[in-house]
Amino acid sequence: MSASLATVDIEYEGIAEEVPAVSVRNLEVRYDQIRAVDGISFDVRDGEVFGLLGPNGAGKTTTIRVLTTLLPPNSGSAHVFGLDAHRDSMAVRQAIGYVPQQLGIDGTLTGWENVWLFARLFDVPRRERQQRIGDALETVGLSDAAGRLARTYSGGMVRRLELAQALVNRPRLLILDEPTIGLDPIARAGVWERVDALRREFGMTVVLTTHYMDEADELCNRLAIMHHGTIRAEGTPEELKNEVGPSATLDDVFRHYAGASLDSDTGESLRQVRSARRTARRLG
Repeated sequence: MSASLATVDIEYEGIAEEVPAVSVRNLEVRYDQIRAVDGISFDVRDGEVFGLLGPNGAGKTTTIRVLTTLLPPNSGSAHVFGLDAHRDSMAVRQAIGYVPQQLGIDGTLTGWENVWLFARLFDVPRRERQQRIGDALETVGLSDAAGRLARTYSGGMVRRLELAQALVNRPRLLILDEPTIGLDPIARAGVWERVDALRREFGMTVVLTTHYMDEADELCNRLAIMHHGTIRAEGTPEELKNEVGPSATLDDVFRHYAGASLDSDTGESLRQVRSARRTARRLG
Protein backbone atom coordinates (compact mmCIF):
# COMPACT_ATOMS: atom_id res chain seq x y z
CA MET A 1 0.00 0.00 0.00
CA SER A 2 1.29 3.45 -0.90
CA ALA A 3 2.47 5.61 1.98
CA SER A 4 1.97 8.80 0.00
CA LEU A 5 -1.47 9.47 1.44
CA ALA A 6 0.04 9.55 4.90
CA THR A 7 3.11 11.62 4.20
CA VAL A 8 1.47 14.64 2.62
CA ASP A 9 0.61 17.48 4.99
CA ILE A 10 -3.04 18.36 4.54
CA GLU A 11 -4.53 21.68 5.59
CA TYR A 12 -8.29 22.15 5.92
CA GLU A 13 -9.19 25.79 6.18
CA GLY A 14 -11.19 26.63 9.29
CA ILE A 15 -10.94 23.24 11.01
CA ALA A 16 -10.44 23.58 14.75
CA GLU A 17 -8.04 21.43 16.76
CA GLU A 18 -9.01 19.28 19.73
CA VAL A 19 -12.65 18.84 18.74
CA PRO A 20 -14.61 15.65 18.04
CA ALA A 21 -14.51 14.40 14.46
CA VAL A 22 -18.33 14.56 14.51
CA SER A 23 -20.59 16.31 17.00
CA VAL A 24 -24.37 16.07 16.58
CA ARG A 25 -26.69 17.95 18.92
CA ASN A 26 -30.50 17.74 19.05
CA LEU A 27 -30.63 16.99 15.33
CA GLU A 28 -34.09 16.88 13.80
CA VAL A 29 -35.05 16.25 10.18
CA ARG A 30 -38.65 16.10 9.02
CA TYR A 31 -40.19 14.91 5.77
CA ASP A 32 -43.63 16.52 5.74
CA GLN A 33 -45.11 15.30 9.04
CA ILE A 34 -42.65 12.42 9.50
CA ARG A 35 -39.72 12.95 11.84
CA ALA A 36 -37.00 10.89 10.17
CA VAL A 37 -34.48 12.07 12.79
CA ASP A 38 -35.98 13.07 16.12
CA GLY A 39 -33.59 15.13 18.24
CA ILE A 40 -30.54 12.86 18.35
CA SER A 41 -27.15 13.76 19.87
CA PHE A 42 -23.84 11.89 19.68
CA ASP A 43 -20.09 12.43 19.23
CA VAL A 44 -17.53 10.57 17.16
CA ARG A 45 -13.97 10.71 18.45
CA ASP A 46 -11.10 11.51 16.13
CA GLY A 47 -9.54 8.30 14.79
CA GLU A 48 -12.27 5.84 15.78
CA VAL A 49 -14.69 3.69 13.79
CA PHE A 50 -18.24 4.59 14.76
CA GLY A 51 -21.22 2.54 13.61
CA LEU A 52 -24.82 3.66 13.17
CA LEU A 53 -27.06 0.59 13.36
CA GLY A 54 -30.80 0.22 13.05
CA PRO A 55 -33.58 -1.20 10.88
CA ASN A 56 -34.61 0.34 7.58
CA GLY A 57 -36.22 3.70 8.17
CA ALA A 58 -34.47 4.26 11.51
CA GLY A 59 -32.95 7.53 10.30
CA LYS A 60 -29.38 6.39 9.65
CA THR A 61 -29.09 7.49 6.03
CA THR A 62 -30.87 10.79 6.77
CA THR A 63 -28.29 11.46 9.49
CA ILE A 64 -25.51 10.61 7.04
CA ARG A 65 -26.97 12.99 4.46
CA VAL A 66 -26.84 15.82 7.01
CA LEU A 67 -23.22 15.03 7.89
CA THR A 68 -22.25 15.00 4.20
CA THR A 69 -23.91 18.43 3.66
CA LEU A 70 -26.53 16.96 1.30
CA LEU A 71 -29.49 17.76 3.54
CA PRO A 72 -30.09 20.72 5.88
CA PRO A 73 -31.56 19.90 9.30
CA ASN A 74 -34.86 21.37 10.43
CA SER A 75 -33.33 22.03 13.84
CA GLY A 76 -30.27 21.17 15.88
CA SER A 77 -26.73 20.98 14.52
CA ALA A 78 -24.12 18.67 13.04
CA HIS A 79 -20.44 19.60 13.14
CA VAL A 80 -17.50 17.91 11.41
CA PHE A 81 -14.16 18.80 13.03
CA GLY A 82 -15.84 21.88 14.48
CA LEU A 83 -17.33 23.02 11.16
CA ASP A 84 -21.10 23.38 10.78
CA ALA A 85 -22.21 20.88 8.12
CA HIS A 86 -24.87 23.30 6.89
CA ARG A 87 -23.24 26.73 7.13
CA ASP A 88 -19.67 25.58 6.34
CA SER A 89 -20.62 23.00 3.73
CA MET A 90 -17.74 23.62 1.31
CA ALA A 91 -15.10 23.30 4.03
CA VAL A 92 -16.78 20.15 5.36
CA ARG A 93 -16.77 18.58 1.90
CA GLN A 94 -13.03 19.12 1.67
CA ALA A 95 -12.55 17.13 4.88
CA ILE A 96 -14.74 14.09 4.11
CA GLY A 97 -14.94 11.14 1.77
CA TYR A 98 -18.33 9.52 1.17
CA VAL A 99 -19.40 6.13 -0.19
CA PRO A 100 -23.22 6.08 -0.49
CA GLN A 101 -25.59 3.12 -0.68
CA GLN A 102 -26.31 3.80 -4.34
CA LEU A 103 -23.52 3.14 -6.80
CA GLY A 104 -21.65 6.21 -8.02
CA ILE A 105 -19.69 4.43 -10.74
CA ASP A 106 -20.04 5.01 -14.49
CA GLY A 107 -19.55 1.66 -16.19
CA THR A 108 -18.71 3.27 -19.54
CA LEU A 109 -15.61 4.91 -18.04
CA THR A 110 -12.38 3.30 -16.88
CA GLY A 111 -11.52 3.03 -13.22
CA TRP A 112 -9.02 5.87 -13.62
CA GLU A 113 -11.59 8.10 -15.32
CA ASN A 114 -14.14 7.47 -12.57
CA VAL A 115 -11.68 8.64 -9.94
CA TRP A 116 -10.62 11.58 -12.13
CA LEU A 117 -14.23 12.81 -12.14
CA PHE A 118 -14.22 12.90 -8.36
CA ALA A 119 -10.88 14.69 -8.33
CA ARG A 120 -12.52 17.38 -10.44
CA LEU A 121 -15.61 17.49 -8.22
CA PHE A 122 -13.44 17.85 -5.09
CA ASP A 123 -11.45 20.57 -6.85
CA VAL A 124 -8.14 18.74 -6.41
CA PRO A 125 -5.47 21.09 -7.86
CA ARG A 126 -4.72 20.23 -11.49
CA ARG A 127 -0.99 19.77 -10.84
CA GLU A 128 -1.76 17.16 -8.16
CA ARG A 129 -4.55 15.19 -9.83
CA GLN A 130 -2.44 12.58 -11.60
CA GLN A 131 -0.56 11.70 -8.42
CA ARG A 132 -3.66 11.77 -6.21
CA ILE A 133 -5.60 9.48 -8.56
CA GLY A 134 -2.72 7.04 -8.78
CA ASP A 135 -2.30 7.05 -4.99
CA ALA A 136 -6.00 6.41 -4.38
CA LEU A 137 -6.15 3.53 -6.87
CA GLU A 138 -2.99 1.98 -5.43
CA THR A 139 -4.33 2.30 -1.90
CA VAL A 140 -7.39 0.18 -2.76
CA GLY A 141 -5.44 -2.28 -4.90
CA LEU A 142 -6.79 -1.28 -8.30
CA SER A 143 -3.71 0.08 -10.05
CA ASP A 144 -3.52 -2.86 -12.45
CA ALA A 145 -7.21 -2.54 -13.36
CA ALA A 146 -7.25 1.26 -13.66
CA GLY A 147 -7.39 1.19 -17.48
CA ARG A 148 -10.32 -1.25 -17.68
CA LEU A 149 -13.92 -0.17 -18.11
CA ALA A 150 -15.67 -0.19 -14.73
CA ARG A 151 -18.47 -2.38 -16.11
CA THR A 152 -15.95 -5.24 -16.27
CA TYR A 153 -15.23 -5.00 -12.53
CA SER A 154 -16.52 -7.48 -9.98
CA GLY A 155 -18.77 -6.27 -7.17
CA GLY A 156 -15.90 -6.08 -4.71
CA MET A 157 -13.78 -4.13 -7.21
CA VAL A 158 -16.63 -1.67 -7.76
CA ARG A 159 -16.87 -0.95 -4.04
CA ARG A 160 -13.08 -0.52 -3.85
CA LEU A 161 -13.28 1.88 -6.80
CA GLU A 162 -15.85 3.90 -4.86
CA LEU A 163 -13.42 3.96 -1.94
CA ALA A 164 -10.78 5.34 -4.30
CA GLN A 165 -13.21 8.06 -5.35
CA ALA A 166 -13.82 8.94 -1.71
CA LEU A 167 -10.09 8.97 -0.93
CA VAL A 168 -8.88 11.14 -3.80
CA ASN A 169 -9.21 14.33 -1.73
CA ARG A 170 -7.38 12.67 1.21
CA PRO A 171 -10.22 13.02 3.74
CA ARG A 172 -9.91 13.11 7.51
CA LEU A 173 -13.37 11.53 7.83
CA LEU A 174 -14.59 8.61 5.72
CA ILE A 175 -18.38 8.07 5.72
CA LEU A 176 -19.68 4.71 4.48
CA ASP A 177 -23.40 4.07 4.06
CA GLU A 178 -23.86 0.28 3.80
CA PRO A 179 -20.79 -0.09 1.57
CA THR A 180 -20.96 -3.90 1.38
CA ILE A 181 -24.62 -4.25 0.41
CA GLY A 182 -25.04 -7.06 -2.12
CA LEU A 183 -21.47 -8.35 -1.83
CA ASP A 184 -20.53 -11.96 -1.19
CA PRO A 185 -18.63 -12.76 2.05
CA ILE A 186 -15.21 -12.76 0.36
CA ALA A 187 -15.78 -9.39 -1.32
CA ARG A 188 -17.17 -7.97 1.94
CA ALA A 189 -14.06 -9.05 3.81
CA GLY A 190 -11.85 -7.51 1.12
CA VAL A 191 -13.56 -4.13 1.37
CA TRP A 192 -13.31 -4.03 5.16
CA GLU A 193 -9.67 -5.10 5.14
CA ARG A 194 -8.94 -2.05 2.99
CA VAL A 195 -10.97 0.26 5.23
CA ASP A 196 -9.31 -1.02 8.40
CA ALA A 197 -5.85 -0.67 6.84
CA LEU A 198 -6.65 2.92 5.82
CA ARG A 199 -7.77 3.81 9.33
CA ARG A 200 -4.71 2.27 10.96
CA GLU A 201 -2.16 3.67 8.51
CA PHE A 202 -3.56 7.15 7.98
CA GLY A 203 -5.36 7.84 11.29
CA MET A 204 -8.64 8.31 9.47
CA THR A 205 -11.97 8.54 11.31
CA VAL A 206 -14.71 6.26 9.92
CA VAL A 207 -18.49 6.53 10.32
CA LEU A 208 -20.42 3.62 8.84
CA THR A 209 -23.85 2.08 8.61
CA THR A 210 -24.36 -1.63 8.09
CA HIS A 211 -26.96 -4.35 8.53
CA TYR A 212 -24.25 -6.98 9.07
CA MET A 213 -23.81 -7.38 12.81
CA ASP A 214 -20.57 -9.34 12.41
CA GLU A 215 -19.06 -6.35 10.59
CA ALA A 216 -20.18 -3.93 13.28
CA ASP A 217 -18.92 -6.17 16.08
CA GLU A 218 -15.47 -6.63 14.55
CA LEU A 219 -14.86 -3.18 13.08
CA CYS A 220 -16.49 -0.58 15.30
CA ASN A 221 -14.97 0.98 18.40
CA ARG A 222 -18.39 2.31 19.39
CA LEU A 223 -21.97 1.97 18.16
CA ALA A 224 -25.24 3.86 18.28
CA ILE A 225 -28.46 1.95 17.65
CA MET A 226 -31.23 4.01 16.05
CA HIS A 227 -34.94 3.24 15.86
CA HIS A 228 -37.78 5.52 14.72
CA GLY A 229 -35.40 8.46 14.42
CA THR A 230 -33.99 8.23 17.94
CA ILE A 231 -30.86 6.72 19.47
CA ARG A 232 -31.90 3.84 21.71
CA ALA A 233 -28.42 2.78 22.90
CA GLU A 234 -24.78 3.82 22.54
CA GLY A 235 -21.49 2.25 23.62
CA THR A 236 -18.81 -0.23 22.64
CA PRO A 237 -19.97 -3.58 21.20
CA GLU A 238 -18.96 -5.30 24.43
CA GLU A 239 -20.76 -2.77 26.62
CA LEU A 240 -23.97 -3.13 24.63
CA LYS A 241 -23.81 -6.93 24.69
CA ASN A 242 -23.19 -6.96 28.44
CA GLU A 243 -26.20 -4.71 29.01
CA VAL A 244 -28.47 -7.22 27.27
CA GLY A 245 -27.09 -10.37 28.86
CA PRO A 246 -23.96 -12.38 29.68
CA SER A 247 -24.08 -14.44 26.48
CA ALA A 248 -25.74 -11.86 24.20
CA THR A 249 -24.59 -11.31 20.63
CA LEU A 250 -24.84 -8.06 18.72
CA ASP A 251 -27.83 -9.56 16.91
CA ASP A 252 -29.50 -9.89 20.32
CA VAL A 253 -28.65 -6.28 21.09
CA PHE A 254 -30.12 -5.17 17.77
CA ARG A 255 -33.36 -7.04 18.41
CA HIS A 256 -33.53 -5.79 21.99
CA TYR A 257 -33.36 -2.11 21.08
CA ALA A 258 -34.90 -2.11 17.59
CA GLY A 259 -37.71 -4.63 18.14
CA ALA A 260 -37.82 -8.41 17.82
CA SER A 261 -40.52 -8.46 15.16
CA LEU A 262 -41.03 -6.87 11.78
CA ASP A 263 -42.37 -3.34 11.94
CA SER A 264 -45.13 -2.61 9.46
CA ASP A 265 -44.02 1.02 9.18
CA THR A 266 -40.25 1.22 8.83
CA GLY A 267 -40.33 4.56 7.08
CA GLU A 268 -38.49 3.17 4.06
CA SER A 269 -39.93 4.38 0.79
CA LEU A 270 -40.59 2.28 -2.29
CA ARG A 271 -37.92 4.30 -4.08
CA GLN A 272 -35.37 3.35 -1.40
CA VAL A 273 -36.29 -0.33 -1.67
CA ARG A 274 -35.95 -0.28 -5.45
CA SER A 275 -32.64 1.57 -5.24
CA ALA A 276 -31.18 -0.93 -2.77
CA ARG A 277 -32.29 -3.84 -4.94
CA ARG A 278 -30.77 -2.26 -8.05
CA THR A 279 -27.48 -1.81 -6.22
CA ALA A 280 -27.48 -5.42 -5.07
CA ARG A 281 -28.20 -6.68 -8.60
CA ARG A 282 -25.46 -4.54 -10.15
CA LEU A 283 -22.93 -5.81 -7.65
CA GLY A 284 -23.85 -9.34 -8.61
